[in-house]
Amino acid sequence: MKLKYTAWLRDSMGCESEDIALPAAIKTVGMLLDWLPTQGQRFESGFKYIDVVLVSVNRQHADRDHPVHDGDEIILAPPIAGG
Repeated sequence: MKLKYTAWLRDSMGCESEDIALPAAIKTVGMLLDWLPTQGQRFESGFKYIDVVLVSVNRQHADRDHPVHDGDEIILAPPIAGG
């Protein structure tokens, strides 16, 4: 699975994208978002405010119930405020 990060999440994660091996037990976006912060300090810190992040799966908006598969591209896009 390819994870792509935008805005402040990209800065927090220290990269624009990365490939991860999706465990077989992870079946939905919600399960993925709950699992990722358990994968080490970088993920725990980067995903601190994950509830405000918009998720797309293969370039389509996805809610927490949307299914995920190992070959998917997941884009995590936090809201951006202007001034």
